[in-house]
Amino acid sequence: MHVIVATDGSKQSLAAARHLKSFADPTKITGISVIAVVRPLAAVAFADDLSNVDQRKAGTEAGSFRAAAENAVDVVAAEFDGWGPKVYRKVRGGSPANEIIKAAKQLSAGLVVVAAGGRGISDVVLVGSTAQRVQHYAPCPVLVVRPAPRASRRGSGKTAKS
Repeated sequence: MHVIVATDGSKQSLAAARHLKSFADPTKITGISVIAVVRPLAAVAFADDLSNVDQRKAGTEAGSFRAAAENAVDVVAAEFDGWGPKVYRKVRGGSPANEIIKAAKQLSAGLVVVAAGGRGISDVVLVGSTAQRVQHYAPCPVLVVRPAPRASRRGSGKTAKS
């Protein structure tokens, strides 16, 4: 089975890749395609939460959304180093949901892994819109990995006795 792991450069997309590794049997996976999609003429830069500060600075100076996407693909792909299946890296241009769905069809994927939730101020308006579209239109099962719940700030963490 071929698996597509989509990244938008966020820490959540890296967590989604790690989640796949936590339960999947690498002997059943024939290949993993780590895919990032850069929107043409995007007003908002590709997320660059996965690179170190020096790489971010270099990417900003070059002004390249594609460089940030390539870095995100490399970081997520490195998560699978030594795990077993062959890993392919691809940066595509277009609508993220459409390109992920298109890749799933072209590669006859058996599973697509995406992170849920948006980034920045758009979280309020478009929470998980790409994940939702992929989930509804992909030709195969889709694993949508949600962010880990935030720790509760109430109480001291002690449990009540009966």
